[in-house]
Amino acid sequence: MKVLTAAQMREIDRLTTERHGVPSLQLMENAGTRVVELLCEIRPAIAKDKVVVLCGKGNNGGDGFVVARLLRQMGCRPEVCLFAPPEGVKGDAAVNLKRWQEASGELRVVADVAAWEKVRGALFSANITIDALLGTGLNGPAEGLLARVIEDINRARTGALVVAVDIPSGLLSDTGALAGPTVQADYTVTFTAPKLGLVLPPGCEAVGQMRVGCIGTPAELLEDNPALKVHWVEPREFRTLPLARPASAHKGDYGHALILAGSRGKTGAAVLAAWGALRAGVGLVTVGTPGNVLPIVATSLPDMMTEALQGTDADSIAVSNLDYGRLQKLTQGKSVVAIGPGLSTHPETQQFVRAVLADCTLPIILDADGLNAFAGRAVEMKRRPAVAGPLVITPHPGEMARLCGCTAKDVQSRRLEIALENAAAWNAYVVLKGYRTIIASPNGQVFINSTGNPGMATGGMGDVLTGMLAGLTGQFGTDDWARVLALGVYLHGRAGDLAAAEVGESSLIASDLVQTIPRAFVELLAQACPEPAAAGRGIGHA
Repeated sequence: MKVLTAAQMREIDRLTTERHGVPSLQLMENAGTRVVELLCEIRPAIAKDKVVVLCGKGNNGGDGFVVARLLRQMGCRPEVCLFAPPEGVKGDAAVNLKRWQEASGELRVVADVAAWEKVRGALFSANITIDALLGTGLNGPAEGLLARVIEDINRARTGALVVAVDIPSGLLSDTGALAGPTVQADYTVTFTAPKLGLVLPPGCEAVGQMRVGCIGTPAELLEDNPALKVHWVEPREFRTLPLARPASAHKGDYGHALILAGSRGKTGAAVLAAWGALRAGVGLVTVGTPGNVLPIVATSLPDMMTEALQGTDADSIAVSNLDYGRLQKLTQGKSVVAIGPGLSTHPETQQFVRAVLADCTLPIILDADGLNAFAGRAVEMKRRPAVAGPLVITPHPGEMARLCGCTAKDVQSRRLEIALENAAAWNAYVVLKGYRTIIASPNGQVFINSTGNPGMATGGMGDVLTGMLAGLTGQFGTDDWARVLALGVYLHGRAGDLAAAEVGESSLIASDLVQTIPRAFVELLAQACPEPAAAGRGIGHA
């Protein structure tokens, strides 16, 4: 699903009217209808509820007037407050203000704080508050009267559901920043497509449950526009990938992942990565790990193959594995290389990692200690052979900070910009992990993940993800790699959600997540490709 800036949304609305003949007044009517549909879903006896609709003077307020009128037609008697002089309401909003008044709807005009003090009690006795104060055009913090109203909406939340129209008032549409007081909504009904501020932290925490309502915009205006490069990750994003397997499937069809991982005391990272790759559906997995720790790795998971590598005195991968064409032999017949989980930061091992990037022509997934090999020298990640496959790096904010020479706080304050800037600078795909993981490609395409939970903030989760990304790359290749990477991040987060539902967030560990990857896959296939895909397909071959 595409994600839009405020300017892009205005342009889409303009084209919907001018090119496709859908009047802007009809778009507003449809927007209000989508909000009322949600209200009827969550409050079947809405006619008995006390509803307060708070309207600004712009189009957001116009949507609110539509909501009020439709509710009145259903037998509800909403109380409507306008925070502007009626003569200051223009365009389609003015039309719907007039329609509300003609429907015998009472209107309370609130011009200042003193006037608000006289009517604000209605907020605290309401069952439902409709926030239609400020829309996507807000460029700075809400101030004065509207700031006070927003603060009161939040104070009254204990007794009322808060439904935001398009975007919670006070939230900056293009950044997700909370510049001042911001409505904390239980539900947000946005229109046509999510706005950036609704899906990016910290603003996304004010959104509650987000619903995207269709108001008549033709799908091609979104799907066929190459300038719209940001995607909100949901199952239908993956319908173009061959998720269902044919009856003639063979393990050789689904790739062979090489995972270079593990060292003394960190063998679990190698095992979790291999487990992730296999659960993601890759045909074959080989783990290359130091010979002295290989028995621990090999006996932990019978489904994988192993390759004994020469080790350092600390039982990490030695640089001598580059001698006599050993690396070329190791990568022969493989589809993708994942390097990093549990490697350690031994100087020889880090030298080995840098050499792999400089010499290997396969697609590479670089994670964990693999990333640490480039701390302070990130420019070297660009030194790939001319015929090499693409590179993806999977840093958490701390690792990204070390690569960029800044602080984790700097990274967190500019997650989208940091990911995009460095994807272009390093000619690499960037999977910036964390709350709402961002997948950014060198050409500016972005996916923002929608799954995952705080219970996943524990050791080993990143190792599983690295394996999953390798497993999916082995199957689907790199032609649409940003989408394949997004699929891995989505499934990883969804598996974490399913596991947390069973064991709780506090008790969740990486091994729990591995067990729920199959369920996440089955669920995704049903949602992304709802038509029957597997019935009568027969038996595949080993």
